[in-house]
Amino acid sequence: MAKKSHKMSLFTLIMISAAFTVSVRNLPTEAETGMHLIFFVLIAAIGFFIPVALVSAELATGWPKQGGIYVWVKEAFGERWGFISVWFQWNYMIIGIISQLYFVGGSLAFIFAPHLANSKFFLATVLLIVLWGSTFFAVRGQKTSSKISTAGFLGGVLFPGILLITLGIVYLLQGNTSQIDMSFNLKNLIPNLHQITTLVLLVGFMRTFCGIEASSSHASEVKNPKRNYPIAILFVVLIGLIINIIGSLSVAVVVPQKQISLVAGIMEAFTAFFAKFNMSWFVPIMGILVAFGAIGAINTWLMGPVKGLFASAKNGQLPPYFQKLNKNKSPQRLLILQAIVISLIGSSFLLLPNINIAFWISVAIAMLIYFTMYSLMFLAGIRLRYKAPRVKRVYKIPGGNFGMWFIALLGLLTLLLGYIVAVFPPAQLPTGDVKVYEIVLILGTIIIFVIPFIIYAMKKPSWRVSKK
Repeated sequence: MAKKSHKMSLFTLIMISAAFTVSVRNLPTEAETGMHLIFFVLIAAIGFFIPVALVSAELATGWPKQGGIYVWVKEAFGERWGFISVWFQWNYMIIGIISQLYFVGGSLAFIFAPHLANSKFFLATVLLIVLWGSTFFAVRGQKTSSKISTAGFLGGVLFPGILLITLGIVYLLQGNTSQIDMSFNLKNLIPNLHQITTLVLLVGFMRTFCGIEASSSHASEVKNPKRNYPIAILFVVLIGLIINIIGSLSVAVVVPQKQISLVAGIMEAFTAFFAKFNMSWFVPIMGILVAFGAIGAINTWLMGPVKGLFASAKNGQLPPYFQKLNKNKSPQRLLILQAIVISLIGSSFLLLPNINIAFWISVAIAMLIYFTMYSLMFLAGIRLRYKAPRVKRVYKIPGGNFGMWFIALLGLLTLLLGYIVAVFPPAQLPTGDVKVYEIVLILGTIIIFVIPFIIYAMKKPSWRVSKK
């Protein structure tokens, strides 16, 4: 009976899955493209988000034990590639969570003093406090983490998202001037695809939809995962599309494109809306809610990929020191290690010339890593159709093996485009900063790619000892 009481409900699974994927912090990045955001969102959703959701739903319902991407790729291609895939997922979290921590700082700045959104010292301080506070709660176990994730998503993502959409609609219905031309014509809807720096923004949109597969690391803790996981994925896809398309347009409508901050842009939009409706007193409250939503997402990510890494550790890919759980059944030693790594990298990024460069580099490196992991996931989906055809998947991509090939290849082609454009700096960066951007991006990516091969080559048979 005790085990049963700790199983996640469908509602909790939806909240955790949504916390991995849906966030208002991405809306400023999308809003910078104006009406072109509709094009980018649809390309990212059709070519990336939906294929990832479908393939991960099939794999999670076929192999619902804890480990997620590690288990899937290991079953398809062996232990080495299983470890490398979960290493990429874990490193995406480490790099990607840094931009979330910057976002918390930018949101909180609006409560005290807006100019602090550009203060590197303030952002670093918030980064360390929020990171280690979230790690403390993660160490207390999945039950506590789930409550924080659910409360953070409802109060700090879903409510602000719905409010932002509502304010945008009312703003336009009252006849106020939009900061973008909202005419539905080809020029507004289709960007100039001949400029590679414009296409770089597609990476930002793909990033918006990353992480839906990470909730599978909790599959063994869910009530009836083979039924509930596909349902949760469907709800998250719908919520994500609505908030990202309409919410981003709401930001673009009220904040001039050149004034949008990638770190604090969402609060700039709320500030403009509340000033228009004589509700400026609500800005600090919204700052707290949005920051809390981001903290909930951070808490979710801290507990997600690390479980896949722990599964690989238990299989002998990491030293026995990292194979132990604390009394709350939490991989405490891995959680502390990742907090130390995030602290060092996050603080180092703030030494770069300006905050927007730090933000974009963290996004670009994270995406190059995650694109590689997703490539392995799509290939695993195809491989397991032939290697393990008799394994029952409650959800299965329709169309037989052709259906899997079509969806996986669509995802792989989109990832290939993402690889190509991710290495180019966005057009918004000052010319003098391009070289810094490229050097840090290339070196950072190479280091992260090489490390898992070295670790796997150094592993010892004695590491595969803990079965507790």
